[in-house]
Amino acid sequence: MAEILAEILAESTLIDTVKIEERDCPGGMKLGVITLDAPKSLHALNLEMIRAIDGALVRWADDAAVACVVLQSSTDKAFCAGGDVRSLRTAVAEQAGVVPNPQALAFFAEEYRLDHRIHTYAKPLLVWGGGIVMGGGLGLMAGASHRVVTESTRIAMPEITIGLFPDVGGSWFLGRMPGRSGLFLGLTGAPMNAADALYTGLGDYFLRQEERAMVLDALALAQWQASAQANSEQLDRLLRGFSAPATSLPASEVRANFDAIAVLTQAPTLPEVVAAIAAYDGDSVWLQKAAHSLAKGAPTSAALVWAMRERTRHMSLAQVFQLELIVAVQCCAHADFSEGVRALLIDKDNAPQWQPASLADVSGAYLNEYFTAPWTQHPLADLPI
Repeated sequence: MAEILAEILAESTLIDTVKIEERDCPGGMKLGVITLDAPKSLHALNLEMIRAIDGALVRWADDAAVACVVLQSSTDKAFCAGGDVRSLRTAVAEQAGVVPNPQALAFFAEEYRLDHRIHTYAKPLLVWGGGIVMGGGLGLMAGASHRVVTESTRIAMPEITIGLFPDVGGSWFLGRMPGRSGLFLGLTGAPMNAADALYTGLGDYFLRQEERAMVLDALALAQWQASAQANSEQLDRLLRGFSAPATSLPASEVRANFDAIAVLTQAPTLPEVVAAIAAYDGDSVWLQKAAHSLAKGAPTSAALVWAMRERTRHMSLAQVFQLELIVAVQCCAHADFSEGVRALLIDKDNAPQWQPASLADVSGAYLNEYFTAPWTQHPLADLPI
């Protein structure tokens, strides 16, 4: 997955675009369609894209004629590859020592506000999650009311490879996955397919990628009503009508390895869990690769995954995003983020020098720095609890 991340984000300095349109439906109703259209970067998010998406959702929330919203990309290869971490690294370098970094704060605060809006949107919101869905792309998808996955869906939260942590609400949805699978996925960044998405609760419907245009045409011909609940039920029926047979689903790695994951993550402390994953000697290639990713990942990122799991256990969605914002801007202020991006995307030597270099060296005092708010008034304090 790290190789895909490198390929994707290497192009993320390009100007990304978003297309906003309203399609007329019978009875004077409308279908709102947001299309991410930055194919060379696999639709990786920048701040302008975030603002465009959020602005459309805000307008349509107050427009009684808009019955349903679709969020998709213009290509089949990817829905969204995440965020532009190269630009964030540059911004951090240009204003070294400034905490919070203004550009990092603006990006993460507005991204999380958008993700929270999607989670709490009052109208049915369909996300077509075909192709690659990584990091910030999963933030757009996870909270939608209706989430489509396809035979090409490939999901991952590989932040441990660049000194970050599974954010964009990851602290919320990873903790709600079956058993301790969310902990395992957060620690290893292991990729998921469509069956995994359905099993872990990140997807709702399995459709063939080739049927997307037909689904949008059907949505434009639907008899929408004034009731958001009625429209949500109609969208559900329509998507179930297009659903591909379960026999065409790929095998779920998470489901197949669920018992093994439970054993590997059952210990009460992070060092024990990391040691157990690293010592895996079974036949699953998927688990072998996951163990390798964890071993090469940033020790502090692993500690953050564990700490966020513990700290957010009883938090509301808004409180989770508020805490994630603190940790995200602090990640940008610490060495591992810049070093991780350098090793994977700039020099591409895949030999990051993590600081601290081992999990044993990540002290409680050092980790607490990541949870220290660098402001007196939280930028997301107004999120509805």
